Amino acid sequence: MSIQPSKTEEVREELRAASSIAVLTGAGISEESGIPVFRGSDGLWKQYRAEDLATPEAFARDPRLVWEWYDWRRSRIAAARPNPAHEALVLLENHCPGFALITQNVDGLHDLAGSRHVIKLHGDIWTLRCQHCGTVKSDRRVPLPEIPPRCACGGLLRPGVVWFGEALPPAAWQAAVQAAESCALFLVVGTSAVVYPAAELPMLAKHRGAKLIEINFEPTALTPLADYSFVGKAGEMLPQLVS
Repeated sequence: MSIQPSKTEEVREELRAASSIAVLTGAGISEESGIPVFRGSDGLWKQYRAEDLATPEAFARDPRLVWEWYDWRRSRIAAARPNPAHEALVLLENHCPGFALITQNVDGLHDLAGSRHVIKLHGDIWTLRCQHCGTVKSDRRVPLPEIPPRCACGGLLRPGVVWFGEALPPAAWQAAVQAAESCALFLVVGTSAVVYPAAELPMLAKHRGAKLIEINFEPTALTPLADYSFVGKAGEMLPQLVS
């Protein structure tokens, strides 16, 4: 899908002129790499809904079941690769000193693409955290050799992601708020902007005078507020805007 040439050049000029840029990405950018949307039609695993497994209560009740699901998710994510939208954001970071990339995704595709400073609001599926001693480590093995995995101390390890009912990591949230409040341009990519508190970030940026650019599969509640809104695939549109 192509963008109107006049609109493309306008946004390119906005990107060139912006002294600081913040980007918020959601499930849509990862879906273009083959990772199913968390709440989409592919959100069922066996007879379970994702919302019934991604909770502290579910993990306390049956850690093996939850880890079987996460091991399955990790195997699907491991087969995915960054797409042109991820790569375009790396280019944007390289050309803008005041750049912040905020993501709601836990798949690590931004890291694989080469993004250097990623604010992960919902954690990282490749990180494991001990319930007993608090040790945090990275483990990209697929499948995991032990389900549920255990720490060297003997404690139970959990996925390093934010579950329903849990607060966002304070440091990540503060960094995201600071980026939103101080940027000249805020770019929203592949998210419906309805999951709070992440959905507050575009509004914070807009309130502080930033230009708002949206790229999504379909119009959202944010669309009427955006200075520029594009409906389509980020993997096709972002490279045109950043080139």
